[in-house]
Amino acid sequence: MELQAVLSTLENGEQDTVLKVLQVYNQEKSQCFIFEDEEREERKKMAQLLIKFLERELQPSCQVTCLESIRILSRDKHCLDPFTTKEGLKTLSRHAGIDYSEELIREVPDLDVILESLKCLCNIVFSSAMAQELTAEGRLVVGLARRIKLYNERSLPHDIKFFDLRLLFLLTALRVDIRQQLAQELRGISLMTDTLELTLGVKWLDPYEVATEEGLLPPLPRQETERAMEILKVLFNITFDSSKREVDEEDAALYRHLGALLRHCLMISADGEDRTEEFHSHTVNLLGNLPLKCLDVLLTPKVRPGSLEYMGVNMDAVSILLDFLERRLDRGHKLKESLTPVLNLLTESARVHRQTRKFLKARVLPPLRDVRNRPEVGNSLRNKLVRLMTHIDTDVKHCAAEFLFVLCKESVSRFVKYTGYGNAAGLLAARGLMAGGREEGEYSEDEDTDTEEYKEAKPNINPVTGRVEEKLPNPMEGMTEEQKEHEAMKLVNMFDKLSRYWDMCVRGYICDKPSFGCVPKAWRDLGAGVAGDMWGNSSISMAP
Repeated sequence: MELQAVLSTLENGEQDTVLKVLQVYNQEKSQCFIFEDEEREERKKMAQLLIKFLERELQPSCQVTCLESIRILSRDKHCLDPFTTKEGLKTLSRHAGIDYSEELIREVPDLDVILESLKCLCNIVFSSAMAQELTAEGRLVVGLARRIKLYNERSLPHDIKFFDLRLLFLLTALRVDIRQQLAQELRGISLMTDTLELTLGVKWLDPYEVATEEGLLPPLPRQETERAMEILKVLFNITFDSSKREVDEEDAALYRHLGALLRHCLMISADGEDRTEEFHSHTVNLLGNLPLKCLDVLLTPKVRPGSLEYMGVNMDAVSILLDFLERRLDRGHKLKESLTPVLNLLTESARVHRQTRKFLKARVLPPLRDVRNRPEVGNSLRNKLVRLMTHIDTDVKHCAAEFLFVLCKESVSRFVKYTGYGNAAGLLAARGLMAGGREEGEYSEDEDTDTEEYKEAKPNINPVTGRVEEKLPNPMEGMTEEQKEHEAMKLVNMFDKLSRYWDMCVRGYICDKPSFGCVPKAWRDLGAGVAGDMWGNSSISMAP
């Protein structure tokens, strides 16, 4: 349908005619996400007329159709101006039933009108900085929070709840002031925790343990999973700095309650592997925001038949986190985004909880038996993590090294034993521990247990590579004393020439910017050979 015909119909304003024309337009453009530049002005005009038309008293069917047209136009970022005004956003929020004002909020009885309005607001807020600012000024989050608080009392369909939560996520993700307003003024952490509990439908066995029927945890249905993930994302936004600040006992109790719910989220599955992985990913991200002292709820449940017990503690949740980490390692996709949250969570948990650290060490760094291969070679979890210690992404390699370092109780000798000095050098240099020693930390004094295989091979292990190296032939074997002396003098003369050449570079006689690249290739090769012999491994050399 020609846009000019739609504009003419909207300008005339006859409700039945507008309804028919917009229904045809919506059907034609329902899958349109790319718009032609030639009709941009006409679309802007249509947007203005739609907002004005929506302010009239209309039948619900006409309101829904009009809102569907607005939703289609809101996909075009160049035509958002008519929607990003105080009046336009107030009209849409009023039809969504979340308009905040001092006056009585008018109820919108038609659920389809509410749903379409929410979809429009999501599109507009996501694409427009002006809309984000105006929704903050209009305190739209207050209206959303009011309705979410009534979920337990009002029977609303899934789609409305979902888009309520999606809009709340967008607002808290894009505006720091809204994030703070929800967290502080509206007590958002308590509100969203209660909403998550309602969505999961849990019953409590103990203050921090969810009850299960004979240990069985059925998968969470699709709709509840979708809403739970939106809630987890909102909670992530408003708890972003919680792990960095001290909390009082009241807040600690609230965070522990949330942590117990998150443990339950880890223990259950969703409809399908991919959805379960996504659900657990949001859970892990949020767990990383909780104050460290509140993570003890992961270990709180009693050991029951079928539970994984270690040192008298229920390790089901920690084991699931470790399995989650290994799946992410095997996938190898977007390592920074997918690995760093779970690595940081496990690292901090191990740092503050002795049982967690000892369990993780037993799983990740069992007593060494294979000393013939480099620590980074193989398919064990230790091998995979050591490989990450030389990853090109600084955050990834730091997180992997930090995790293993904590499992080694931040002992340099133990860390080098499991990873090799070459892999460990980055973290040790950053902490000023290249000469050895130990970081300050609250760790027990129990000794590391060595296998017989390790004890036997220990004198022959190269600390740089972390494995037993084949002995290299002695380059001076078979030489007479005179030949050895002659080779030694040649080496001294070459070092003397190298030293004098470098001194001339530094003084500016040869070049203005001396660097290692100034040195002749033959002398660089000499340096490489010396480095190889010094380390007992000819594969280690200086870069040409």
